[in-house]
Amino acid sequence: MTPLHTTPVRRRRLGVAAAAAGLFATLLMAGPAAATPDPGDPAASPAEVSTSQEAEATAAIRSGEIPGVDEIIHSRNITHVANVPKDALQGLNTDLAFQGKYAFAGNYDGFRIFDISNPKSPKTVAQVLCPGSQNDISVSGNLLFLSTDSSRSDNSCASTTQPATEKSSWEGMKVFDISDKRNPKYVAAVETACGSHTHTIVPERKNVYVYVSSYSPSETFPDCQPPHDGISIIKVPRQAPEKARVVNFPVLFPDGGNPGAPTNPGVSKTTGCHDITVLPSKDLAAGACMGDGLLFSIKDPENPRIIDRVQDNVNFAFWHSATFNQRADKVVFTDELGGGGAATCNEEIGPKRGADGIYDIVGKGDHRKLVFRSYFKIDRPQADTEVCVAHNGSIIPVKGRDLMVQAWYQGGVSIWDFTDSSKPKEIGYFERGPVTLDEVTTAGPWSAYYYNGYIYSNDIEKGFDVLRIDDRRTDPAKRVRTDELNVQTQPDYFDR
Repeated sequence: MTPLHTTPVRRRRLGVAAAAAGLFATLLMAGPAAATPDPGDPAASPAEVSTSQEAEATAAIRSGEIPGVDEIIHSRNITHVANVPKDALQGLNTDLAFQGKYAFAGNYDGFRIFDISNPKSPKTVAQVLCPGSQNDISVSGNLLFLSTDSSRSDNSCASTTQPATEKSSWEGMKVFDISDKRNPKYVAAVETACGSHTHTIVPERKNVYVYVSSYSPSETFPDCQPPHDGISIIKVPRQAPEKARVVNFPVLFPDGGNPGAPTNPGVSKTTGCHDITVLPSKDLAAGACMGDGLLFSIKDPENPRIIDRVQDNVNFAFWHSATFNQRADKVVFTDELGGGGAATCNEEIGPKRGADGIYDIVGKGDHRKLVFRSYFKIDRPQADTEVCVAHNGSIIPVKGRDLMVQAWYQGGVSIWDFTDSSKPKEIGYFERGPVTLDEVTTAGPWSAYYYNGYIYSNDIEKGFDVLRIDDRRTDPAKRVRTDELNVQTQPDYFDR
């Protein structure tokens, strides 16, 4: 365990980095025309910052406007309960899933299982080496699902990187038996078109359906050919996971989706989905699909049906993820501006770009529509060296309120209230200071989720964090318990 400490810091509105716009443009121009969101495999080389930008960050630290390098700060209602650094798996930490007293943490090199029966002292139960970015992770019963979105030499956990231009290369879904948490067993693999950047499970009694999100096809990739305008659906029999197979590839964008630039400058062309969140109790799903946001029915899980589709060609660059509120009359979509590789939480980018978009769901049945209400973005200033981006979060289950905890990479963990869709507000936060002051570095919380009374965060570089929030607005959630949580498979907390 690492020592915990906090330092008070003055808050002010976004505005630390006057030169951030130029740096941001440089970062976008340095990569391919269609930037790949989330760190790649291998990670891109850190971008250097100018001497003046470094000096500005140093001055901001001295004045208390931002915390010092690796310094921990948080609001008064947050307690930093524990931190467990990386161990055998030294890759980038990614997503989280939960089951009973266990937390499952993805990592570009594999996954780690923690015993969190005592949140103040998480214990490592197992570490599984199985490289294949980004190792997005879910659990259901005795099965664990792991996404592979880097071209590999084969489907084994001993595979090596191999060009996607080679027909023999493999990407897709891996399935593990976790009936023995200390000794997970690799039991199945299913190759999917363009791999699996993320996935979402729709659990049923006999089978688990897996919605596989992937994108960025190319004529040069034998197993990832354009058009790639849908998702792969895998059916996994619980009693015979080795029989898992792709059962459908529904086309979600018959018109090809958002064309991106030059028609819509600064917007990603839609060539698939980045992430999907399902609400099985309401037979609903929300898709964050690059240049498009979707609402669709999953009443027939093998054949999802589009209800509504929206775009934001003014302020959204890349639709990254989605979260329903408990009543299923709102969706929060996140914008991964800069692809998880740029400093975007500053005055030059502003409060509407790289933000969350809050949409109300109005109407009934097939006539439901997504109606935009407002944006939410953290207003705590970040240094030019801090990659800050709207990333993975979950609702905090409180009846009558719409509360959410969310990761913002080096922007930290934010707890915010969107009960009034038009006036969202932050009610708590936790963050570390810059990892460094001389280069732009990808770090900070990848995921931050509320589970059985605590907030768990998987920090890309610093490890597994446990937080507690003590606030009259969130305290009722402490009485809510669930046996399993995959955040992209949202539970109905109050109708069970």
